[in-house]
Amino acid sequence: MNPTTIAAIQMVSTPSLEENIVTARSLIAQAAEQGAQLVLLPEYWAGMGRDLMDYAEVLHNGPIQRFMSDMARQHQLWLIGGTLPLSSPEVGKVFNATLVYNPDGLLAYRYDKMHLFSFANPAKNESYDESRNIIAGAQIGSFEAPFGKVGLSVCYDLRFPELYRAMGTCALIVVPAAFTYTTGIAHWEVLLRTRAIENQCYVLAAAQGGQHQNGRHTWGHSMLIDPWGQVKAVLPEGIGLVSGVIDQSYLDSVRTNLPALQHRRL
Repeated sequence: MNPTTIAAIQMVSTPSLEENIVTARSLIAQAAEQGAQLVLLPEYWAGMGRDLMDYAEVLHNGPIQRFMSDMARQHQLWLIGGTLPLSSPEVGKVFNATLVYNPDGLLAYRYDKMHLFSFANPAKNESYDESRNIIAGAQIGSFEAPFGKVGLSVCYDLRFPELYRAMGTCALIVVPAAFTYTTGIAHWEVLLRTRAIENQCYVLAAAQGGQHQNGRHTWGHSMLIDPWGQVKAVLPEGIGLVSGVIDQSYLDSVRTNLPALQHRRL
């Protein structure tokens, strides 16, 4: 099997859906020009610094979903849509959902973020609690791409290794995120590399990366990591993309030479 080119988009999303769509459209096109067959958007790519209920959509209906479907079909690629707020049965709350579109522009899979971020840093007047307006998902997510199984996770999910084990053997794990600067500088890369090493697979992470209009500072450092835990590409901050390849022969060699996945004792 020939290597598959994949790409992660990094954004510094604003409260304006229209502005964010312009940015995402340009970067998806750039990734496609570089030969990407799978593109990953970051968490909250369509809006940062606004109430999630303001731009929440009903599944299969809304400008964010139409845009992602159009981009997948236009560029003939798999598009993993970071996250968008989808309406829920609970008043005032949404699902933080990852939607996957195939090259025909059809919705192939949905994953709702399972672990909801909560963090307090009094020294910097930081406080987050996603459970105030988000409902946790209840279903582990993965789908079959032409090059193998892709495991789906979002941001804070990264801290829970049992989630990734439950996915089974993946060729690729994706992590759209909006890590804070404080937690990102301490934990982001080491957690991503650990997930790649322990699952012997590629990890592709697409992040928010910079100073947002509402004052929030996200860590960025979108990256691609190989099954040996080596960082193959990284974008520290700002708007742009990282890309690289999934090499099946290399993936197989790592698992053959160090058959850790076969040595698990449960």
